[in-house]
Amino acid sequence: VQLVESGGELVQPGGSLRLSCAGSGDAFSVYDMAWFRQVPGKEREFVAAINWSGGTFYVESVTGRFTISRDNTKKMLFLQMNNLKPEDTAIYYCNGGPPVATTSATGYYYGMDYWGRGTLVAVSP
Repeated sequence: VQLVESGGELVQPGGSLRLSCAGSGDAFSVYDMAWFRQVPGKEREFVAAINWSGGTFYVESVTGRFTISRDNTKKMLFLQMNNLKPEDTAIYYCNGGPPVATTSATGYYYGMDYWGRGTLVAVSP
């Protein structure tokens, strides 16, 4: 499975962005998918996940502002980010793999098998 992110750019605080991740391979529709982010010098952190059946999970800091979604017919993953804050500045990574046996966001914290190369989101006046 190959994952390619797009949509990152410079945006002002309070603004919105929609990140996209294009997937490949027949297994995309049955994989769980997630978004992570990383600030240089810090550890990569979980942001949001969507399982193969559409269930969603979020880290508390983005709950109510970010929405993860997927289009299996197009093998696409999305992250709609609203009310962006400077602390959202990071490289955002698409992540996916076989379904995770979990009922909470913590089950995704260590990431799954496949990663994209990332797209930079910068939130600044």
